[in-house]
Amino acid sequence: MDDKEIIELYWNRSEQAISETADKYGSYCYYIAHGILQDAGESEECVNDTYFRAWNAMPPHRPNHLRTFLGKITRNLSLNRYEKRTAEKRGNGQMHLCLDELLDCVSDNIGERVAEDLAIKDLLNRFLETLPKEMCNVFVRRYWYMNSIQEIAEGYGISENKVTVLLFRARRKLKDMLEKEGIYL
Repeated sequence: MDDKEIIELYWNRSEQAISETADKYGSYCYYIAHGILQDAGESEECVNDTYFRAWNAMPPHRPNHLRTFLGKITRNLSLNRYEKRTAEKRGNGQMHLCLDELLDCVSDNIGERVAEDLAIKDLLNRFLETLPKEMCNVFVRRYWYMNSIQEIAEGYGISENKVTVLLFRARRKLKDMLEKEGIYL
């Protein structure tokens, strides 16, 4: 079933929308959640919460890209769950490591606004377009999906050292671009 048909099911309030979403995007949402939470049970809960949020959002919202829409919901739910868990001094995932790495070029204040601030979103999209494909893929896997260095290396069949070097160079390029755009940290 294509995305437009699934969205139409949501708009018609058909419960089949949930099962079609789970069939088509369940693994994708789980991948995002597990990359952040590193816990199978909590990841499954976030995926189920994603379906619930999608159900409540459609209507009135009609997403242009269902995959992106669901991914963003899953990521936000997972980050919120991770933040709550961390505040309670339980668990350990990749989020703090990823954010610490990015702090060299992005302040905490900007990092919190990235999802909402269209100007920074545009800048980040332009930045990703400037990266060589391999570096871009590694950067997105690390800082969007929050995969570990080891997972990225295994996924692309490269050494962990190469992943680390690619990320270092990408962060340096991001910092340079931010400064050229007048964003000084």
